Amino acid sequence: MNTEVIWNFLSTQGADFGLKILGALAAWIIGRWLIALALRLIGAALQRGGRVDETLAHYLKSIISVILNIVLILAILDIFGVKTTSFAALLAGAGLAIGTAWGGLLTHFAAGVFMQVLRPYKVGDFVTAGGVTGTVKELGLFGTTLVTPDNVTTIVGNNKVFSDSIQNFSALPHRRVDCVAKVANSVNVQDAMALLRTAVAAIPNVATSPAPDIEILQFTPEGPLLCVRPYTHTDHYWQVYFDTHRAVVATFGAAGYPVPETPVAHRSV
Repeated sequence: MNTEVIWNFLSTQGADFGLKILGALAAWIIGRWLIALALRLIGAALQRGGRVDETLAHYLKSIISVILNIVLILAILDIFGVKTTSFAALLAGAGLAIGTAWGGLLTHFAAGVFMQVLRPYKVGDFVTAGGVTGTVKELGLFGTTLVTPDNVTTIVGNNKVFSDSIQNFSALPHRRVDCVAKVANSVNVQDAMALLRTAVAAIPNVATSPAPDIEILQFTPEGPLLCVRPYTHTDHYWQVYFDTHRAVVATFGAAGYPVPETPVAHRSV
């Protein structure tokens, strides 16, 4: 009985079924070749100019590869007469469910894509991003890894970074170092400023242009408060910051300046 059924099937529909198998094989071979070609072209486009990170380019190619292979499989099933409408609806429902469940990660991913293209900072830059200040160690798909000045690795979500203000301290060649120095009322403030200009200019890695700013910032009861503001590259910021304070102490000490003291209020008897 089974042999008769098989023979009837082969004699009536065998040729048509064989053609479908050959068509499916041809579609699979040609489709896979076209997918590989498309991925190579997309990879070359993403790498052209070096503006897209290699990690992001690989991830995008993987996503596109999965989508194209699903489309190819659905097309092959359609050759055999299998209705793919239900499969498409199932995939759409699964995509909606996954998108809803992973909505937070998808926002970070989308922000990461924009940041890869816009490049507000790069690895090695010293930035404030998402309320965290540190050196960029990695710009990932979902978060940016920063190393803070106290040597703590911190990961900030890309969406938080992208939706907040970003300060890139490494974008410009020089950065201002803000320090202050107070002199007593009995000290000639112009002489003190001239001594500080010479001392600060001699500090290693202090930029000559623009020249350090040494000016009177405000007046206090103890004496004038001076702003001492040299300029340097971000890489040398803390070295110049500490050296400037040492230079202030050494300069005022060598000049014999007295320590500023709060005037004592006289009481009337």
